[in-house]
Amino acid sequence: MLTETFNRYSSWRSAVSAALEDYRHGIDHADVSDAASHAGISQMQARLADDRLTVAFVAEFSRGKSELINAIFFADYGQRILPSSAGRTTMCPTELQYDERLPPCIRLLPIETRADARSIADFKTLPEAWQVLPLELASAESMREAFRQVSLTRRVPVAQASAYGLFDADDPEAVRSLDADGTVEISLWRHALVNFPHPLLKQGLVIIDTPGLNAIGSEPELTLNLIPNAHAVLFVLAADTGVTKSDIALWRDHIGGAGAGRMVVLNKIDSMWDELRTGAEVDQQIASQAAAVAQVLELTPAQIFPVSAQKGLVAKIQKDALLLEKSRLPALEDALSRQLVPARQDIVRRQLVQELDVLCASRRALIDARLRNVVEQLFELKSLRGKNQKIVLHMMARIDIEKKEFDDSLYKLQATRAVFARLSDEVFASLGMSTLNRDIRVAREAMDDSFFSSGLRQAVRQFFQQVHANLILSGQKTDEIGEMMTVMYRKFSTEHGLAVSTPMPLSLDKYRREIMAIDAIYQKQFGAAAILTTPQVSLMQKFFDSIASRVKQSFVLANRDVETWLKVVMAPLEAQIQEHKEQLRRRKQSIERVHLATGSLEEKVQVLESLQAELDGQKAELGRLEAALRQTVSPAAVADASSGVAAW
Repeated sequence: MLTETFNRYSSWRSAVSAALEDYRHGIDHADVSDAASHAGISQMQARLADDRLTVAFVAEFSRGKSELINAIFFADYGQRILPSSAGRTTMCPTELQYDERLPPCIRLLPIETRADARSIADFKTLPEAWQVLPLELASAESMREAFRQVSLTRRVPVAQASAYGLFDADDPEAVRSLDADGTVEISLWRHALVNFPHPLLKQGLVIIDTPGLNAIGSEPELTLNLIPNAHAVLFVLAADTGVTKSDIALWRDHIGGAGAGRMVVLNKIDSMWDELRTGAEVDQQIASQAAAVAQVLELTPAQIFPVSAQKGLVAKIQKDALLLEKSRLPALEDALSRQLVPARQDIVRRQLVQELDVLCASRRALIDARLRNVVEQLFELKSLRGKNQKIVLHMMARIDIEKKEFDDSLYKLQATRAVFARLSDEVFASLGMSTLNRDIRVAREAMDDSFFSSGLRQAVRQFFQQVHANLILSGQKTDEIGEMMTVMYRKFSTEHGLAVSTPMPLSLDKYRREIMAIDAIYQKQFGAAAILTTPQVSLMQKFFDSIASRVKQSFVLANRDVETWLKVVMAPLEAQIQEHKEQLRRRKQSIERVHLATGSLEEKVQVLESLQAELDGQKAELGRLEAALRQTVSPAAVADASSGVAAW
C-alpha cells in the first residue's frame, strides 16, 4: 500500500513537471516568455524533482526500530538490511536515501569530528571528511557487513568521551557504564549516510534511524534538524516494557508530543501471543496495553499501532498472509500511506498554486496587452477610411503626445529604480550572510569569555534576539519595496492602460517561525536556571555550533527567496513597458504609411486582422495549456493520485 501511494505521488510530480514543460513551450511559441518566467518554471520543476519525504524512527534502544524499518521497507530483499538483534544495534544516526549521482555506498563520519566546531550539516558539504564503503548489491554477505558498521563501538578514556560530550560524570547511568579500566563505550561513528537504490528511496523517501535517548540528547543535529523537520516521526515502544521513564522523556523532549505526522508504534506484540489463551483474549490484552500507552502519552487508543515487526518481516519474506495479518503491520503501513504522502502532496500543491497564479497572470496580461493594442490600431486605421490628410496628421500628433507622456513616466520609473536598488541593498545589510556570520562570531566570543552558566545563556539569548531583529528589519524593507512597486504598477495601469496586476508580496514570516522553533528547542535543552556542569557546557557549545549552522541554512534560503523576488517583482511591469513602447512605435509607423501611401490602408488592416486572429489563437492555446496545468495540480488530481485513480 505504501509503495503504491509513493508510486502515485511520483507519477503526480512527473505529470506536473511535464505540464509545466508544455506551458513553457507554449509561452515560448507565443513569444510571451522572459528570463523571469523561465526561471520560475525551472525552480518549480527542480523542487518537484528534488522533493524529499522524511520518516524518522525514534525510540530508546532495544525497541525494534531497525527491525520495523526492515519490515516496512526492505522485506522484498528477502533479508535484514539494517542490523537487528538483541541489545543496541544502531549506535549512530543513520540516514537512508538515494542520490543517483553517487554509487551505492555507506558514508561514515568518524566520532572524532565531535571535537570539531562544525555541525553534521557542515560536514555534509565536505566529502573528504567521510569514510566511504561501497555497497555490493549482489552480495548479501557484503551488504550485511557494510550495514554492520552502524552498530560498531569502541572504548575510550572518560576524558576523551567527556571532550566529545558523550559522558557526564553527574549521570548515575553513565557512571555505571564505566569499565574497570576507566573506559567508556562510545559509537565508532558519529553519523551514517546510506546511498541505497531502493525504489521508494529513488522516489524521494528518506529514512532516519536514530539511536536511543542519550545519543539523541548529545547530538544536536538530531534535536535541531532531523527530527523536527521530519514529515513523519514513528515513536517506537515495546509491548513487553510499556512506557518507561526514558520513553516519556524522549516523547516529551524530542518529539514534541502528539501532532501532524507523529505516530506511536507499540512493537513486539508477539511477546503477548500465548497458545494457552484464545485469540480474543490475546487481542484484549494487546488492546489494554495500547490503551495504557495512550493514556500515559495523552493520546487516543486509535493513535497507537500495535505491531510485531519481526513477525511481519518473516511473513513478508515467507509470503505468509496469515502471519502478516496477525503481525498487524499492514494497518500501520495503511496509516502511513493515508497520512504521510497526501499531507506532503497537499503542501507541495499549495505552493505550486501560489506560484502558478503569479506566472500565468503575468503571461495572460502580456498577450492581452498585445491583443488590445492590435484592436486599437485596427480601430484607428479603419477610422481613417475616407479621411483627409489633416485627420491623419492629427492622429500622428496624438500618438506623439502619448509617447511623450509615456517617456515622462519612464523618467519617473528611473527614480523608482534608484530607490529600489537602495532598499535592496538595505535588505541584505541585515539579511546578508556576512551580517549573520558576524553575529555568530560575536556570540561565540561571548561564550568563550564567559565562566558562568548565566553568561553562556545570555550570549545565546542575545544571538537569537539579534537574528530576530535582523529578520524583522529585512521584512520591513521588503514591505517598503512591495508598497513602492504597487504604487508604480497602479500608476502605469491608470495612466497608460497597462494591464498589470499588483506584484506578489514577499513575507519572511516563515523564516522567523523557523528561528523561533530553533530557539524553543534550545531553551528546552538549556533554558533552565540550574548551574551547568562541565560536560553540559561542552554540549551547550556544540549545540550552539549546530544552532549557527541551522540558522545559516534558514538565512541561505531566505536570501535566495529575496533575490528571486527582487528579480521578478519588476519583471511584469518591465515586460508591459517594452510591449507598450513597441506598440506605440508600430501604431505611428502604420499611420505614417497611410499618410505617405493611402493605398496601403486596406493592406495594413488585413495584416492587423490576421495578427488579431493569430493572437486570439495563441491566447486560446495558452488558456488550454494553463487549464491542463491547473487540472494536473488541482485538489481533484491530488485526490485521484491518493486514491489510485489514474488521472493521467
